Amino acid sequence: MTSDPNCSLWAASAEERVTPDELAPARVDLVIVGGGFTGCAAALEAARTGATVALLEAETIGHGGSGRNVGLVNAGLWLPPETVIAEMGDAPGRRLLAALSAAPGQVFDLIAREGIACEATRAGTLHLAHSAAGLRDLRERCRQGGALGAPLALLDAAEAARRTGSAAFHGALFDPRAGTVQPLAYARGLARAARAAGARLHERAPVAAIARKDSGWEVTANGTVLRADALLLATNAYHGAAAGMPRPRFTPVHYSQFATAPLPDALRARILPGGEGCWDTATVMSSFRMDRAGRLVLGGIGDVSGPGAWFHTRWARRKLRALFPELPSVPFSHHWQGRIAMTSDHIPKLLDIGPRGFAIFGYSGRGIAPGTALGTAAARALLGAGPEALPLPVRTGHSEHLPALRAAYYECGATLTHALLPLPKP
Repeated sequence: MTSDPNCSLWAASAEERVTPDELAPARVDLVIVGGGFTGCAAALEAARTGATVALLEAETIGHGGSGRNVGLVNAGLWLPPETVIAEMGDAPGRRLLAALSAAPGQVFDLIAREGIACEATRAGTLHLAHSAAGLRDLRERCRQGGALGAPLALLDAAEAARRTGSAAFHGALFDPRAGTVQPLAYARGLARAARAAGARLHERAPVAAIARKDSGWEVTANGTVLRADALLLATNAYHGAAAGMPRPRFTPVHYSQFATAPLPDALRARILPGGEGCWDTATVMSSFRMDRAGRLVLGGIGDVSGPGAWFHTRWARRKLRALFPELPSVPFSHHWQGRIAMTSDHIPKLLDIGPRGFAIFGYSGRGIAPGTALGTAAARALLGAGPEALPLPVRTGHSEHLPALRAAYYECGATLTHALLPLPKP
């Protein structure tokens, strides 16, 4: 079993490949820093409109959270709709919610249009009630979403058991707008399509400096200078320090995943037979889904590469046994972890960093559909459409209170929970 994040299940199974370009001095319309969902979606949109684009990725395309996440293509945010509206105000909140409601469709349309081989499955998602209190929360979320036109359905315990193959849940909230993808393959597919449209993609090109010069931007990577009219920072939780580059403020939260070997056909037919992706209502959240080969992928908050690794690994085995008692002997073939950029209000941030310059970050674990939608919209806005093209208000700054302490709190809380609390029995 491998614990190297670069050798995760997603890296081992991704069909999409990216051919990077050689870095050379250039003048372009748009420079993008970061090769995840946001940056690649922006590059694709910009290149398709005829703009010249250079994307700089410090590692490889999808190296950060885009290549390490669960792969749930969700509509909306973690927050209930009324909380989003209360935090943002009525008109901005409704505008963002409407955009994110449509974002899964945008993702699956892009996949179809560009022929991206990423195991795309639009079978919906199940938000699972881990307790009676969790079911009450889902009932309220269903009411709020329904009031805004979301086609949600609240399922009872029996239906949740039928759809998941587990009797561990009190019910579920089904969202047919959503689905699952192989996330690294999706990120690479966006990049491959962007390059085919004319964007230049540069891997192993960490940015060393950013400056305003001659009414534009000057970006230096590997000693090479790129000049651009517009700049997009799309590094999210994998931001690297560079002279002149503003540092996004967020709390880093780790999420780890464990993948089984492919299950026998009889179990594959009973566990998630409809192909939904799942996550639960617990404070220390966990998730599970199947990939196309029939591997069960189980995830939870915590850093499996850190000091709490033993506890997180032990939790994964116990959790698997609690959900599916027939699987105790199925081995994990891969485990890996990634970072989430969590904001205190769980709402993404879009910052004005200078003339025709944006930074987008803070997806709080909801990066696939929001990242695609916001990256696409940011490219349009930076290349002439203006702020009215954006579903998220542009801010001049954002701060987080004690992010390092909050990060330690999340990790310690996850480790203690995984170490000490008994899991519910089905």
